[in-house]
Amino acid sequence: MDNKILDFSKPVIALAPLAGYTDLPFRSVVKNFGVDYTVSEMISSNALAYNSEKTFKMLTKSPNEDPYFVQLSGSKPDIMQLAVEKLNMIEGIAGIDLNCGCPAPKVFNHGSGSNLLGDLPRLQLMLKTIKKYSNKQYTTAKIRIGIDEKIPIDIAKAVEDCGVDFIAVHGRTKKGAYKAPVDYDAIAAIKEAVRIPVIANGDITDLAKAKYVLNHTKADGIMIGRGAVGKPWVFHQIASNNEIISDELKKEIIVEHFNKMIEHYEEYGVVMFRKHLHTYSKGYDGANNFREKINKITSPNEMLEVIKEFF
Repeated sequence: MDNKILDFSKPVIALAPLAGYTDLPFRSVVKNFGVDYTVSEMISSNALAYNSEKTFKMLTKSPNEDPYFVQLSGSKPDIMQLAVEKLNMIEGIAGIDLNCGCPAPKVFNHGSGSNLLGDLPRLQLMLKTIKKYSNKQYTTAKIRIGIDEKIPIDIAKAVEDCGVDFIAVHGRTKKGAYKAPVDYDAIAAIKEAVRIPVIANGDITDLAKAKYVLNHTKADGIMIGRGAVGKPWVFHQIASNNEIISDELKKEIIVEHFNKMIEHYEEYGVVMFRKHLHTYSKGYDGANNFREKINKITSPNEMLEVIKEFF
């Protein structure tokens, strides 16, 4: 296929997959505010291969999500093949992304996620399996720069050799988890070493940081995950190159996010939205009382009223 959907002639802005946060409601909201492509929460190839119903619900995308990628984790080629064949039957998925970065112990100890960085032949086997069986337009990988030691170029070259379309790099090792400083030099080195587009990821929290990272790494785009939790408008700020965001727009985004949650999860969306409201309310007067209040609310209508009143 030559008609590529993503245009790398200018920096691409992506929403990173973030377990428990980047579900359909959140993705559909940021998609309206300048995100070029979205990625599902991490999906276990095992769960997908063996028809977990919950997993299939996690694959649903919002009508405005295009291009939309599904991120798979796994370490066994036969199971990965089954998972890919399941995705082949689903329309509207632009590409499959292999998770080679998740530092969570249960994923790592399973041989998946960042564990693959310590076994590059196996990482390549997983990518080649996806590429061989997938009928989607793109095959991509999201990596970190090593497990304990930094080996950014080795990893990036191993990925590139599998014929992937582009690569997203979180500039930390597995050991660095989410606390160590992000090594933007390592991302810059990867950009120099490979010919495919490179997306920079890690601690991009605002417009100034986005500009700094793009300038420093010369990357073809940026990917934001945790930096967008509690402020999905960061994408609007970057896309419009304007730091200023009105309280009106913030309120509109929060209300839209809440409505999407109820649409997707029904009443349970109220409970699930509390963690988002805890973050959204940071820095507002009366935030503590507001949090105590919403922690007791279970009715969608009541919650909506309280949100509108507070913000």
